Amino acid sequence: MSGTRLCHSITVVSVFCFQHCALFRMWRAVRFPSLWLPGRKAVRLSSSNPPKPSHPFPSPSNSSPRPQAEKQRRRRAREEAIMSSQHSSAEVKSVNWSEKQKIVYTVQTSPGAKKDTSLPFPSSYSPEYVESSWYQWWEKKGFFSPERHEQLSHSVDQTFSLCIPPPNVTGSLHLGHALTVAIQDALVRWRRMQGYRVLWVPGCDHAGIATQTVVERRLLREEGKCRQDFTRDGFIQEVWKWKNEKGDEIYHQLRMLGASLDWSRACFTMDPSYSRAVTAAFVRLCDSGLIYRSEGLVNWSCALESAISDIEVRHFTQLHIAAYTNGEVAVSTTRPETMLGDVAVAVHPDDPQYQAVHGKQCRHPFTNRLLPIITDPTVDMELGTGAVKVTPAHDHTDFLLSQRHSLQRVTVIGGDGTMMPCCGQWLEGVKRFDARQLVVDALVEKKLFRGKKTHAMTLPICSRSGDIVEPLLKKQWFVRCNEMANKAIQAVEDGQLEIIPHYYTKTWKNWLSNISDWCVSRQLWWGHQIPAYQVELPNSTDKQEVDPDVLDTWFSSGLFPFAMLGWPEQVLCLLSDLIFFWVARMVMLGTELTGQLPFKQVIFHSLIRDKYGRKMSKSLGNVIDPLDVIHGVSLEVVKEGNLEPREQLVAMEAQTKDFPNGIPQCGTDALRFALCSHKIQGEDISLSIPQVLGSRHFCNKMWQTLRFTLGVLGDNTAPVGTLEECFPLSSMDRWICSRLHSTVVQCEHAFKAYELHTVTSTLYSFWVHSLCDVYMVRTRPRDSDPDTVLYHCVSMSLALLSPFMPFITEELWQRLQPFRSGSTDQASLCLQPYPHSSQLVGISLHTSKALNHLRKNSWLSPFWYRASVFVAQSSLFESLDLQKFTTISLVLDQICT
Repeated sequence: MSGTRLCHSITVVSVFCFQHCALFRMWRAVRFPSLWLPGRKAVRLSSSNPPKPSHPFPSPSNSSPRPQAEKQRRRRAREEAIMSSQHSSAEVKSVNWSEKQKIVYTVQTSPGAKKDTSLPFPSSYSPEYVESSWYQWWEKKGFFSPERHEQLSHSVDQTFSLCIPPPNVTGSLHLGHALTVAIQDALVRWRRMQGYRVLWVPGCDHAGIATQTVVERRLLREEGKCRQDFTRDGFIQEVWKWKNEKGDEIYHQLRMLGASLDWSRACFTMDPSYSRAVTAAFVRLCDSGLIYRSEGLVNWSCALESAISDIEVRHFTQLHIAAYTNGEVAVSTTRPETMLGDVAVAVHPDDPQYQAVHGKQCRHPFTNRLLPIITDPTVDMELGTGAVKVTPAHDHTDFLLSQRHSLQRVTVIGGDGTMMPCCGQWLEGVKRFDARQLVVDALVEKKLFRGKKTHAMTLPICSRSGDIVEPLLKKQWFVRCNEMANKAIQAVEDGQLEIIPHYYTKTWKNWLSNISDWCVSRQLWWGHQIPAYQVELPNSTDKQEVDPDVLDTWFSSGLFPFAMLGWPEQVLCLLSDLIFFWVARMVMLGTELTGQLPFKQVIFHSLIRDKYGRKMSKSLGNVIDPLDVIHGVSLEVVKEGNLEPREQLVAMEAQTKDFPNGIPQCGTDALRFALCSHKIQGEDISLSIPQVLGSRHFCNKMWQTLRFTLGVLGDNTAPVGTLEECFPLSSMDRWICSRLHSTVVQCEHAFKAYELHTVTSTLYSFWVHSLCDVYMVRTRPRDSDPDTVLYHCVSMSLALLSPFMPFITEELWQRLQPFRSGSTDQASLCLQPYPHSSQLVGISLHTSKALNHLRKNSWLSPFWYRASVFVAQSSLFESLDLQKFTTISLVLDQICT
């Protein structure tokens, strides 16, 4: 069986001969935790532009392979649905699109100069025109820097900080990343407009295994060299060379998404200052006894010749064989090549069929060693024959059992995946899966093979190299996690750390309650070298050796919230709202190293899936680059990639059906608005291109609204007055102002609850249904000042939408500035005060006068008095439709006169 592809493995029967006992049957399943496997897409859209086993978080599949089997079944069902689906005419129509007129901003603008908005207003919305030049101006003027806070007239003495979950330097962003960016930037821009001192730091992770693998493949392809052909320093220089050439792609994507990051503080996890923080963290944890070196069982990639994290392991469900024999103690195994490392047989102490063999011995079929038969309550009496063979050096469950029973651990497979000399000359140096067949043949020859039976198991695959992960006993560096995990649990229970949505609190506690010590050493060259030395004093001349291992990437990324702020030299005590998935490690390390939580709130948002319910993953070929949605793409099939043939076929079929004409140009604002329009604290998101197209139509609606507004305002460049200055208003004006007030109130409440979908739906409803469909249609010349009302409705709506749609709102808001009193040439919408309901109190003045008049005239009908109170206290009429509002408003007009 190849180590880089999957097939049905053979399970053989190894037989142990009992001494002075009857013979029994034994079957053991191999179980590993379930994790994810990133890969590479085959179809793309071409752009027009004493440690316990190291399981930091337990997985349900540790106890049973059934969840994995169910996942595999659902995955196959989705694949069949893709291959057999026929799109209805409605679906085909929804994905059909025609090219829109592309208008380009052609004015020569030096980098960082403000865009000229005095030019004639284009007739229709074009993302290319709108998104040109604005970001460069924002960045050069330092609008995203927290130091800008002191210059704000509406500044408040509060701080809001985020650190972006640092993506791997090897990759590029997909729509899942775009969702995180859209959410974070909406919160950041909202707080900045509220006058908070805002810090949002960009960063990129060095991605130890992934980057080293990419560079090794590149060197092999271009120069025919492998890593070992270089010195360690020479190879690291090649990695830095690659990073400097390719590492800025993610930062380019973030800028295209409009992320208002403070680029002056951009942090790479291999920067010198960050490396010093990693060293300091390791030393402090080591000094406090939380880091130690010991021999432990780790996930080992024979291709990489390194320990790997559970994050780098993917588990596939496979069918294997179990056997049943009579007159002997038969053991079934899914990994016969490990038989040479068996040291015992275990049964449950209460299992009646094995009561007579407690404390007895059985003989190994190859080595003739006498193996003890031990009892342990963790043995599943219902699993197989109820007896299990114990191979502590090659199985996580058996390793724990060996600790409880003081069993020896025999390693029979080396780090390169070949059999060790202790296996005998017939197996020494043989590749592990070739050895599997040799062991089977030897059992047959010894007449000890008793049959086979299919059985389901999970097969761990290294996501980086594709080979099968081998649990091996290695000396590694470990972090003691139990005490830190208890502190993290207590922080949530005490209310110091809030997890949103709150139902994740139970998962948080379950994860951390079962946490194991964490293997943090990797046998790589690229990464933070472990700051440990081996000193030999007796019979030596002060010889010192530097530990050649590097630290797990997750160790360095766990320091990100405070290391990126200058720790250990200085720490900024900031209130942070972080959106990421590696929260637990950051909480544990932050609390231990700084004495305080690195953040106060954690928001877990939904996962983006394709229309077939599949998680967007490179290994499935269904990943969409956000820039492809922003700029538009044509369909292109790429034959390269490391997908299995069926997966490649499914990916090609899905994208051909979903995007027969490619993806239309939607623009950044439309993509961000569509992403934030989904409920992020609920079920997974199934984002479709027609939804993003609908948001682009909304952008055009906004565009045409401003054209109408500018037409109403005309050539009069005199500053527009305030709403209070244009009283008395007509009933129509009062109605739209009441709707605006209600919209602001709803946005305030929804933002505070992080319900961004409520904010976007409220703003869309006000702009389209209230402002456009009613107010603008019925606007007529009146004695009151409709220009002022229309101006303020549009201007405030643009400010409300700015956190979600930064480009188009800036473009349109700038064109309203000639009519704004006290406007400055360098003003930007992103630094304007976010609308607050208190600003609109003045529009209730007329109603308040009417109410006071009613109170002074007690002879008026109690009915009208109660009606007036209802009108005045109903958030300024937001619960009334236009017809009812107009009727009551006319009555109030008559009373007041």
